[in-house]
Amino acid sequence: MPMDNTPHTPAAASPLTRAVLEIDTYASGLGWDRPAVLFALVDTARLRASEPGLADRLELTESSELTPIEQEELPAGVPLDEFLATIAWPDAVAGCALVVERLMLPPSAERAVPEELAREGAEERLAAWVAEHPERREVRMTVAVLRDGSRESALRFRDKDTETEVLTGTDLVPGLAAALSATFEE
Repeated sequence: MPMDNTPHTPAAASPLTRAVLEIDTYASGLGWDRPAVLFALVDTARLRASEPGLADRLELTESSELTPIEQEELPAGVPLDEFLATIAWPDAVAGCALVVERLMLPPSAERAVPEELAREGAEERLAAWVAEHPERREVRMTVAVLRDGSRESALRFRDKDTETEVLTGTDLVPGLAAALSATFEE
């Protein structure tokens, strides 16, 4: 999947931030209501040296330090946390990223979750409650980590689906970043 750095990516952004925004832009082009997508992040210079034909086919630019490579579709019916626990990356992979859509509630609504729905085993009922909540927001999260522990995230809300409204930060989705980091632990 060839991806280009987009005009909204700040030139001073870190390579990981640029990769996250590049993946976010790619996912945005696919539209909403999509399954989760996993990417390997590889060092572009290393990829050029070891696989020049592939680098040419991907039309890699000199400015990209990390190249996202889309992985096979995630297995249907397997909870995301269970799937991530099965991943082990080869040494050539510098990091990984995941794009996933979820419903979010503001903190005030989270505090109002009925106690019986906050208990273990009530996940389906809680999801239904969130889906019906009037303050829910649909969000696409792109979370990436590197082997060295670096993290970056991009959040795009469906109701503000423009390149200029994408939020970025290192700790926007800490639980998912931790789960992705665990895929590099031996």
